[in-house]
Amino acid sequence: MRTLTRTTTTEMEVTSIRLERELKDKLKALCGNTGYQALIRDVLWNYVQQKSGDYRPQFSRQDLRAAVEAIAQTDQHCVLTGTPIPENSPMFLGLTTTGDFVPLSPDSLHD
Repeated sequence: MRTLTRTTTTEMEVTSIRLERELKDKLKALCGNTGYQALIRDVLWNYVQQKSGDYRPQFSRQDLRAAVEAIAQTDQHCVLTGTPIPENSPMFLGLTTTGDFVPLSPDSLHD
């Protein structure tokens, strides 16, 4: 995971947060050389983007293991093309190599 540089650390505000020791140890193990604070910032930015509707994951067809037919229960966007998928429309759920299901428009799987 790579931190997107949004501002220099000297321009950031210092915030104190209490974490369980086990959580902090797991974050340190996951982050590699980037540092666990950068990982926490990435996680928080991803959460904010998802909740604000700005999040658009970057996927390619090589990231998909399988696709199953589905009906959109809410408005969606295809992760491959960005095409809107309206509520109650046919779509696919793509199973990614990381085990996540992502929305796919029906035409996104054709060459």
